[in-house]
Amino acid sequence: IVSRPDCPSFPAPATSDRISASVMLSFSAAALGLNLGAAPAPIVSRAAVSMGPIRVAVVGGGPAGACAAEIFAQAPNIECTMFERKMDNCKPCGGAIPLCMVEEFSLPPDIVDRRVRKMKMISPSGREVDVGRTLKEDEYIGMLRREVMDKYLRDRAVQFGATPVNGLVQKVEFADTDGPYTIKYTKYEEGTPKGTPAEAEFDIIVGADGANSRTAKAIDAGEYNYAIAFQERIKIADEKMAYYEDLAEMYVGDDVSPDFYAWVFPKYDHVGVGTGTVVNRPAISEYQAAIRERCAEKLGPDPKVMKVEAHPIPEHMRPRRVVGRVALVGDAAGYVTKCSGEGIYFAAKSGRMAAQEIVALTAGGSRLPTEQEIKDTYLKKFDQKYGPTYLVLDILQKVFYTNNGAREAFVDMCASDYVQKVTFDSYLYKKVQGNNPLDDVKLLFNTIGSVIKGNAIASPDKTFSNPVESLKRL
Repeated sequence: IVSRPDCPSFPAPATSDRISASVMLSFSAAALGLNLGAAPAPIVSRAAVSMGPIRVAVVGGGPAGACAAEIFAQAPNIECTMFERKMDNCKPCGGAIPLCMVEEFSLPPDIVDRRVRKMKMISPSGREVDVGRTLKEDEYIGMLRREVMDKYLRDRAVQFGATPVNGLVQKVEFADTDGPYTIKYTKYEEGTPKGTPAEAEFDIIVGADGANSRTAKAIDAGEYNYAIAFQERIKIADEKMAYYEDLAEMYVGDDVSPDFYAWVFPKYDHVGVGTGTVVNRPAISEYQAAIRERCAEKLGPDPKVMKVEAHPIPEHMRPRRVVGRVALVGDAAGYVTKCSGEGIYFAAKSGRMAAQEIVALTAGGSRLPTEQEIKDTYLKKFDQKYGPTYLVLDILQKVFYTNNGAREAFVDMCASDYVQKVTFDSYLYKKVQGNNPLDDVKLLFNTIGSVIKGNAIASPDKTFSNPVESLKRL
């Protein structure tokens, strides 16, 4: 039995073992790592709880939902049900995880398809900068397939005692925000495409049902702006695949995205080629065609598209993430970083943190927590620890992804060993490490120089207008 750092009171199975595009400056989030102690739970108990176990529903079986479910499943006097519509779901996703996630979440090594140790940054003018010189021999960014990792995490939650339900949640109904909550869903049996209506009652709900969360709609969590991510999984010749053995590529330029980046990420036996945008979603197919053109020579003469994927990605946190005894986690809460588009780690982490805090508040399964208690523990701890990261990456996206001059400067700055080291350390371990004040001052002046040089060589951005579609929210 192995004890996980974030879950000391529950055993974990003994297993051995979205690439961050913010390959710069995420070290500015110097406030990372703060933590608050859990508020003490009141002694008052609800009589009904003593009559039976607390009923917890986890809606969604991705990393956020599965990591929440495994915590609830191990807790005393709690029954956990995990709803997932597609048990073989293959979510469109870059598929990158930081090194710390492998150990922290006890992931087996064979889940990681590729260990990326090199990145190539390509500017609008075609300048290429190699990134990864500062990585140690045992350091890497893990590239995986979501369908493989998600299944592993779901199966582990079930092994711990969570009850899986192959069902699509349609509605969450309640007379009082404190519950109980009735989940109405369509239940699917194996081998039957048509489902049957069903419903069940719960005391607590964790909404981990993605960007289009029906749990969020049920509690009026508020809208958020969103990006569209588009990706093609492409099979290429073996000799071309060898080039991407441990290499990922990131392209910037208004031809591939006016406010994000495009990528070529290595997968198990293929590459994922994609892009994303918030401000000009109707043109996503044009941006995808552009990234295909820019990387065409590296993919070879006969690339075969295996799968086409598209998915909304939240651009900021929901206005309300806890209402009554319903808590949102992962994409449903809006936990995707700007600039990098990273979401897998924060989904898993938020699911685990929410479950841990709620379990602690139940005092051994003897009482139900209040809305304020969940906010004062789960939300406060998550925001304190990771809020600065979201803020800094939001600023960086606004500064460096807005025009071609800034994008040229972005790539130019990535040539700095200092930028590479601090950025990779921050990404791989999710905490700021060893900033040097003198080097920070040098970086400031280098940044100014890079911006001046970038604006001098960059071509002007194309103009576009979509005043109606750009106002849509989820």
